[in-house]
Amino acid sequence: MSQSDTAQAAPIQLSVHSLPKAANEPQQRTRSGRLKMLLVWAVCAAPVVASYLTYYVIKPQGRVNYGSLITPPKPLPADADMPLVDLEGRSVKAASLKGQWLLVAVSGGACDRQCERQLYLQRQLRETLGKDKDRLDRVWLVPDQVPVRSGLLEGLKNAWVLRTSEADLQRWLAPEGGQSMASHLYLVDPRGEWMMRFPADADPSRVKKDLARLMKANESWDDPGR
Repeated sequence: MSQSDTAQAAPIQLSVHSLPKAANEPQQRTRSGRLKMLLVWAVCAAPVVASYLTYYVIKPQGRVNYGSLITPPKPLPADADMPLVDLEGRSVKAASLKGQWLLVAVSGGACDRQCERQLYLQRQLRETLGKDKDRLDRVWLVPDQVPVRSGLLEGLKNAWVLRTSEADLQRWLAPEGGQSMASHLYLVDPRGEWMMRFPADADPSRVKKDLARLMKANESWDDPGR
């Protein structure tokens, strides 16, 4: 047999390479999707993390906070744990308070002289923030069913006045040792976390400095107005 006949009679050999396993493709897409979601979350959370680090950790030497920092911050209880109602008796979802800084006063509906001072101080402090005042909401939490005097209502326009029980309120806020709940103003961040308590008979100018620093450190954290 000639060499040409032998070449024609020999079988043709083909190299077969394995194909990618189709079963791995959904897993790869899932893994890629999770990585993208984590990246988006990290980008969104960066301003919040940076502001907390700036205010709580990287403190310039000599800077002293006037208000007491609550560490860790205490989140706003769920509706079932701290039901809220307005002065008309309508239920208010606790989550609706989120999104703004809250300056909180606590006192019974009779509102004694100390209570009136706290409500006045709330109004004045908010006004001193100037262009940032719309980032701060006033909240008066009333832990009883005593009617609020009509003479107070004019000064409470655009403020949250909400009733809850004292026992439920204690799930969230707490006074300094030896003080009553009504002795303080409490600061809550836009995520609904109680993070600062101002002293009894607080010095307005020093409270203002704390508020101004927080507004500056967290400019991208909340939107003015509701």
